[in-house]
Amino acid sequence: MIEIDGSYGEGGGQVVRTAVALSSVTGEEIKITNIRKNRPNPGLKQQHLKALETAAKICRARVSGLFPGSKELYFAPVEIKGGKYNIDIGTAGSITLLLQCIMPALPFAKEKVELIIRGGTDVAWSPTIDYLQHITLRALEQFGYAGSVTLEERGYYPRGGGNVSAVFEPCKIRGFHFQETEENKSTGEKLTDGEGLKGGPSEKEKIMGLSHASNLPDHVPSRQAEAAKSLLLEAGYASQIDVRSCEFFSTGSGITLWTGYYGGSAPGEKGLPAEKVGKRAAEEIIAELKAGAAVDMYLADQLIPYMALAGNSSYTVRELTPHAATNIWVTEQFLGVKFRIKEKEGLFEVSVD
Repeated sequence: MIEIDGSYGEGGGQVVRTAVALSSVTGEEIKITNIRKNRPNPGLKQQHLKALETAAKICRARVSGLFPGSKELYFAPVEIKGGKYNIDIGTAGSITLLLQCIMPALPFAKEKVELIIRGGTDVAWSPTIDYLQHITLRALEQFGYAGSVTLEERGYYPRGGGNVSAVFEPCKIRGFHFQETEENKSTGEKLTDGEGLKGGPSEKEKIMGLSHASNLPDHVPSRQAEAAKSLLLEAGYASQIDVRSCEFFSTGSGITLWTGYYGGSAPGEKGLPAEKVGKRAAEEIIAELKAGAAVDMYLADQLIPYMALAGNSSYTVRELTPHAATNIWVTEQFLGVKFRIKEKEGLFEVSVD
């Protein structure tokens, strides 16, 4: 059995999600203690419980400690099965964070996995559904990952109610080197040496985006988009941002920008002007563009388990976040690999053999 201290590093839900995902892959029983020990409300929350319940169903695991506020979890996987699963988080809990808990295991399933998930699609402190579709899954394709996610309805804080369908096929994971080489463009063309893809665009390429709102005046997503476009143009980048106004179960707004393996996003907040929402998303992606790394710092965190499963992989990133460092530590406990981190021309190069 592998024992994991849930208070290690940033000590959040990421420790639990990654540990459970890799337990499912390796078949190793795990015991996680001190779950979210140093957070204001320690222990498992509702959105963590739903992710763990889903993982347990998919790999037929024996599990204990699945209750709100639990600070200790035992998880013993049996076999990763395919099939169809219906999941309702019951709150605006993040659908993308739930998927993070199971996606590393799904290439090793016996058959296709189909999911219908209800919860939050565009909420604070988690990747948006657009980020997952346009950045995360695009990056994972380079490892041979076979998965697709379809948005049916957006869900905002606090009501949630978003709907997403997803399909994942069994596949073989292979290594990949993400590079910031100038010869390649964000269109995904392969480099002449076959080594990798560039993270972001030249200044003449467009940044894509989507600004959206539900049950709010049409001018809200338009103002978010215009503010983002204006700031991007000041920084020297053209953009194409679609605007969508809908009537869904929950009320809210947000914007996501993307190009290559860079993204920027911001959820709307009550009392926060739409212009500030748009500018926040633009500022995020501009920081990544100016740094010129191969991937943005949020994708860098998400790629860690896949790099270890594949081997022979690397990327550069402008900042190694506490999330990424914690993910590296957890991953190393399961897979017998050692990540190398070194500074390279003002960036961090992360690699694994």
